Amino acid sequence: MELTHCNIKIITLTKDNLEKEHICCAISNNKDCQVASKKQWLSKRFADGLVFKKCDVRGKCFIEYIPAEKAWSPIEADGYMYINCLWVSGQFKGQGNAGLLLDECIRDSKEKGKKGLVALSSKKKLPFLSDPKFLRYKGFVLADTAEPSYELLYLPFEGNAPKPGFKDHVKTPKISEQGFVLYYTNQCPFTAKYVPLIEKEAKQKGVEFKSIHIETAEQAQNAPAPFTTYSLFYKGEFLTNEILSEKKFEKILFLLNK
Repeated sequence: MELTHCNIKIITLTKDNLEKEHICCAISNNKDCQVASKKQWLSKRFADGLVFKKCDVRGKCFIEYIPAEKAWSPIEADGYMYINCLWVSGQFKGQGNAGLLLDECIRDSKEKGKKGLVALSSKKKLPFLSDPKFLRYKGFVLADTAEPSYELLYLPFEGNAPKPGFKDHVKTPKISEQGFVLYYTNQCPFTAKYVPLIEKEAKQKGVEFKSIHIETAEQAQNAPAPFTTYSLFYKGEFLTNEILSEKKFEKILFLLNK
């Protein structure tokens, strides 16, 4: 499906065009592990109502959203649409593309009878989370918070719409297992590349490390942290949601061992 706004073509991914379309966030071919894992994840989510809309460009200029009941996030937001990711970067920033994609999401969600939109953000901009400044500028308000700095922001379509919230168990993210424990999904293509690299690095350094691959919405909705795409714990405490390279992981090891 294609729409054109102000000479910008917006393409909606479907099972029919998924293989031929560039998915924006991993610029490579379909044989790349990142592209393959992301497209496989997407193809399984279409039946749950997931929508991926992108500007017709080769770059990061897209929005991905799903009915909150099927969201891979431990939230309570029945009747809402949950934004997985809104990403506009590089040469496509500063041209109104983010607003254009968000407006298309709003239009589509209202057409589907949703109560509003909800998105995971933070007190200040953090990697892989929605920009709180942009969302607030667009009318989103605070629904709930979780430690250490997560914010659940929402945009109700009507004044009496119920307020969404985090599930109680993630408001203070903790686990009982020691060592490093990583929870991750294939919602982001980068995990397919970087999780194995971190696993290898930990093994080479003799570091206790366990990765838990979340493979269903039910598992994600019961995960121990708000950001299920990538959440790293150490000695039971939440450490970071940033998808780490080997160098960044080495830096964390250095700081913890000082």
